Amino acid sequence: GSIIAPVALTAFSLGLTAEAASADRTIQLLTFPMAIAFVGMIGAIIGSFAVRGGDSSEVKALARQLHRGTTVAMFLTVIGTLIMGGVFFGDGDLFEAWYGLPLSVIGGLVAGWGIGKVAEIWTSDHFKPVKRIAAQAETGPATTVLSGVSAGMVSVAASVGLIAVGVLIAYWGGQQTLGDTTFGGVYGIAVAAVGMLATTGVVVSVDAYGPIADNAGGIAEMAELDPSVREVTDALDSLGNTTAAIAKGFAVGSAALTALALFKSFEVALTSAAAEEGRDFALSLDVGSVDVFIGLFLGAMVPFLFAALTIDAVGRAANKMIEEVRRQFREIPGLREGTPGVEPDSAACVGISTRGSLREMLAPGALAVVVPLVIGFIDVDALGGFLAGALVTGFALAIFMANAGGAWDNAKKYIEAGAHGGKGSDPHKAAVVGDTVGDPFKDTAGPSMNILIKVMTIVSLVFASAFV
Repeated sequence: GSIIAPVALTAFSLGLTAEAASADRTIQLLTFPMAIAFVGMIGAIIGSFAVRGGDSSEVKALARQLHRGTTVAMFLTVIGTLIMGGVFFGDGDLFEAWYGLPLSVIGGLVAGWGIGKVAEIWTSDHFKPVKRIAAQAETGPATTVLSGVSAGMVSVAASVGLIAVGVLIAYWGGQQTLGDTTFGGVYGIAVAAVGMLATTGVVVSVDAYGPIADNAGGIAEMAELDPSVREVTDALDSLGNTTAAIAKGFAVGSAALTALALFKSFEVALTSAAAEEGRDFALSLDVGSVDVFIGLFLGAMVPFLFAALTIDAVGRAANKMIEEVRRQFREIPGLREGTPGVEPDSAACVGISTRGSLREMLAPGALAVVVPLVIGFIDVDALGGFLAGALVTGFALAIFMANAGGAWDNAKKYIEAGAHGGKGSDPHKAAVVGDTVGDPFKDTAGPSMNILIKVMTIVSLVFASAFV
C-alpha cells in the first residue's frame, strides 16, 4: 500500500503514457519509491545480523539487542536514501533541490521510530505508565482498567504530534524538490510512508518475536518444565508485548500517510473522470457544506463500529470456547482430576477459534467495502468527508488500543515478576482482568484499523470514475 500510493498519485496526476514518462520527470517519480524500498530491504538484512543473542534474561539487555538491529537498519536506510536522492533528482533542469524528497523519506522514517518509542514508553514495565497500572491493581480491576485506558489515550497525543511533524516535514521536502505545488507536497507525504516502512523487514522480525516467545512460554507451562524456564520465557514475552506495540505503531502510522496520499489520488481521479466526459468537477471538503459535514461524522463513526464488531466477535468466540472446555471437563472422565493418560480434545477448540475467526470477519469486511460505495454513489463530496473522518479516528483508535492492550499485559507480567504481592495475589487477579480486556484491543481491533483505513480509500479510488 505505501509503495502504491506515490505511484498512483504520479499516474493520476502526471499520466502513465510512454510520451509523458520520457518527456518529463514521471519515470523518476514512479521508480523512486521502489528504490527506497530496495534500500530499506538491504538495510534490514544487514541490520538483522547486528542482533546478537546472550545469556542475560534481563529485559533491558534483550531490548538493547533488538533495538541494535533496528538502529543499524535505519542508519543504512538514511545513507542509502540520500544517495538515491542525488541519483534520481540531481538533474537541475527537471528538479529544484535534490535533497527535498530524501528529507521527506527520512522524516517518515524518524516519525515511525518516534511512534515506536512512544509505544515502548507506554507499554514497557521499565517506565512509569505500566508501573502506575500495576500500582492501581492494588485497589481492584476497575482502577486497573481505567488506568490502562488513560495510558492508551495519552499515548495517542504523543503519536499524533509526531505524525503531524512528520507530515509537515514531508510536505515541505516534496515542495523543495518538485516545486511549490500541492502535488509536490502530497508526493512527499506519500514517500514518507514508504520511508516509515522501509525497514519493515527488521520491524516485522521484531514483531514476530513476541508470539514466538509467548508460545514458548505456553509450551514450557504445558510440559511442566522447571519454573526457572517459565521465568525466562515471561521476560521474553514481556519484551515481545512491547516490540509488538512498536511494530503496530509503524504500521498504523504508515497507513495514515498512505491513506492521505491515496485520498489525493482519489481527488485527481474524480477530476480526470469528469474531464473525460466534458464536465468540470472539483471535490469539495468545505465543512460548512452539509454533505461534507455528514460525511465527516459517518467516517468518524465507522472505525468505532468496526472495532465494536471485531471485539464482539472475540467475545462470542471466547464464549463458545469456554463452553467447549466446560463440556470436556464434564464428559471426559479423569480430565478434571488430571489423570495420567487422559488428554483433552484440543482439535475441537482449534476448530472453534478457526471457524469463529473466519465467519465473524464477514460483517466487518463488508462494512469496509460497502459503506464507501454507498456513500460515493449518493454524494461524492460526502465520501470525501467520510474518508477524512475515518482516517483521523481510525489512526487514533489504533494507537490507543495497541498501547493500552500492551500496557495491561505488561502490568500483569510486572506483578507476576514479584511486584505488588506477586502471582496469585489480589493485585495480580485485577491485572489479569486488565490483560483479558486488553488482548482484543491489541491483537484484534487495533491492528485491523490500518487495514480499514487503506481498504476504504482504495475502494473509493478504484470506483472514482463511477461516482462522477
